[in-house]
Amino acid sequence: MSLLVVGLSHRSAPVSVLERATLSADAQVKLLQDTLAAEPATEAAVLATCNRIELYADVDKFHAGVAELSTLLAQHSGVGLEELTPYLYVHYEDRAVHHLFSVACGLDSMVVGEGQILGQIKDALATGQELHSAGRLLNDLFQQALRVGKRAHSETGIDRAGQSLVTFGLEQLASGAPVDAWLKGKRALVLGAGSMSSLAAATLARAGVAEVVVANRTLDRAERLAQILTDSDETDVLARAVPIDSVPVELTRADIAVSCTGATGLVLSADSVAAAIEGRTAPVADSRRTAPGAGSGRTAASAGVRDGLAPTSVGSEEGCPLDLSAVQGTAGFSVLGEAAVAGMAAAELEQHAAWVDKGTGRAAGSGRTAALAGSPETAAVAEQAQGLDATGFAGAPDAAGAIATAPQGATAATFGVALDAELITALAATAATVGRVPERRKPEPVAEAPRPAPVLALLDLAMPRDIDAAVHRLLGVRLVDIESLADASADAPMAADVDQVKRIVSDEVAAFGAALRAAHITPTVVALRTMAADVVANEIARLDGRLPGLDEKQRGEITQTVRRVVDKLLHAPTVRVKQLAAEPGGAGYADALRTLFDLDPETVASVSRAEDSNTDTTENAVNTENAESAENRGRA
Repeated sequence: MSLLVVGLSHRSAPVSVLERATLSADAQVKLLQDTLAAEPATEAAVLATCNRIELYADVDKFHAGVAELSTLLAQHSGVGLEELTPYLYVHYEDRAVHHLFSVACGLDSMVVGEGQILGQIKDALATGQELHSAGRLLNDLFQQALRVGKRAHSETGIDRAGQSLVTFGLEQLASGAPVDAWLKGKRALVLGAGSMSSLAAATLARAGVAEVVVANRTLDRAERLAQILTDSDETDVLARAVPIDSVPVELTRADIAVSCTGATGLVLSADSVAAAIEGRTAPVADSRRTAPGAGSGRTAASAGVRDGLAPTSVGSEEGCPLDLSAVQGTAGFSVLGEAAVAGMAAAELEQHAAWVDKGTGRAAGSGRTAALAGSPETAAVAEQAQGLDATGFAGAPDAAGAIATAPQGATAATFGVALDAELITALAATAATVGRVPERRKPEPVAEAPRPAPVLALLDLAMPRDIDAAVHRLLGVRLVDIESLADASADAPMAADVDQVKRIVSDEVAAFGAALRAAHITPTVVALRTMAADVVANEIARLDGRLPGLDEKQRGEITQTVRRVVDKLLHAPTVRVKQLAAEPGGAGYADALRTLFDLDPETVASVSRAEDSNTDTTENAVNTENAESAENRGRA
């Protein structure tokens, strides 16, 4: 049998694929059951975290095993095999061992060196033991992986290279400020009560937040986590639990929210976050508006004009085909007069001209033209109209002359709507010919207001995501999710201790491989010694028949002598064969030994079954230890 792992992680697949391929607890159980039912596999274990899904199995055929495990992952993840295959990786034998040991040490984590993966490996082992899907090979593998991970953290400074995903996410939200100082006195909302959410709550409490509110679908679990935080001697944080339905209200009070619920759909939509922001703060200034003081050269001249403008000028009047507010900040834009349409598409200009000509905007146009008369902006419109006429484009009216020569009152009364239609038609004709309205003056720069400081920080550690990615676009909100953490971690510096951990992993892989190969021949050696003991017993029995007069002392001395002879004859060969079998390529020595001594295959198999029974005893001990550890964590 051979060790095989098929999986995908943040290193091989984009977040969009990972969040779709997430396995629920029930799906993991079904995957293990179906893997054992498949022909190539005799053992199976699933390691599923927010950043990876890996299926480990003991298989007797490599290619059949890869095909079967890949198909099962696709079936249970809900992502089609054809789509999933490019992101899958396969590790076999020693490379599979090396991969798991690296994962246990945090070398393959999104945050290098983080220690939370050890708990996730332990949970994967416990699930395999509970379902009896993990046999001797996977039990030995996962238990050794836990020991290697603990050794790496105790013998090196790998902890300095990494931290938990929670801490890393908080560092990103703090934007370079010390996390403790940034969180000091803030109100925190934690969505979920699982292991990741519990870690987040504890981290926030230790960092000095004023309050931690835990929201969960199962209120009992939220209350239990809140009680643990309250009873902790490490912090004096105020903690309370609320049902998940209270999240919209609590979000209006929170300064930071961390979510990791394990839900299959969104927990916080963009609309719900926007409502929370609106409910807790004054309306956030639109960053597209001109900053105070910008364009001061024309501010005084147009102050009165701006107040008198009809909604048409900003594209908000009902029925107007132009949405001018959508192009604020573009070159040539102005909310004063028809220069606002500079650079707009010809078709849109024609639609707007037709709309004005039909009288829909008649009153607005008349009032606007009256307000514009005599303003500096009118001169700009007239200048542009003159440029159009001089260029000789067909259909360009002499609108500039009308504005320049008509008395102010006449302009307002007579040329209002006509001026709108004629000017815009001229601009449309120019745009249709040259693709853009020629501008006779350099557009004034539009000053952009800085994006307001976030009033709500969101950290989404769930996979699939709990918080709508569209929240990124909301003003006053800062969102950090798994995807942005992956980008940030790619640029994170590697600690010098990482090289030392890699050496530890290499040494442990070699030792595990040697022990595995030696263990493979152990049943054969035991069967050989059992056969030798049977031979000794049979010969002593024959001696009793031939020499019935032997007393117990004489008989015992003869028996001991024969056994010593057999042991000495077998000692050197059996020790040497174990050494040879432990070396790479030494698997054939077990077959040679069985052939040379004509050992019964059933005897060898029975020895293996006996050793597996001992493994079951070890599993029970480990399960007891896991239960005690969980109980202790609950008291912490």
